[in-house]
Amino acid sequence: MTPLDLRSAFLADLTAVAPDLDAATIGDDDHLQVDLGLDSMDFLNLVSALHKRFGLPIPEADYPRLATPAKAVAYLSAMLGQPQPPLQAARRPHAGPSR
Repeated sequence: MTPLDLRSAFLADLTAVAPDLDAATIGDDDHLQVDLGLDSMDFLNLVSALHKRFGLPIPEADYPRLATPAKAVAYLSAMLGQPQPPLQAARRPHAGPSR
């Protein structure tokens, strides 16, 4: 799954748990509880939905890694063994030995 696919799946589960949220207005850095108003029960229901969708155990110690859509996508990608896009390093041409 691409990061966009993971984000879409995450938002689908999030809006199923909290139907008053509009996926189109949720930003990548919106905190689920602070900015979007999820209570602890909604958050646990989201964790359960993600577990069912992806078949991943999500231990309580990892809950902070699901705090925003961006963090959740990174976490799910890592847990599913998806490669992260490589950082593009600036390349300088090799000048060869100086004389």
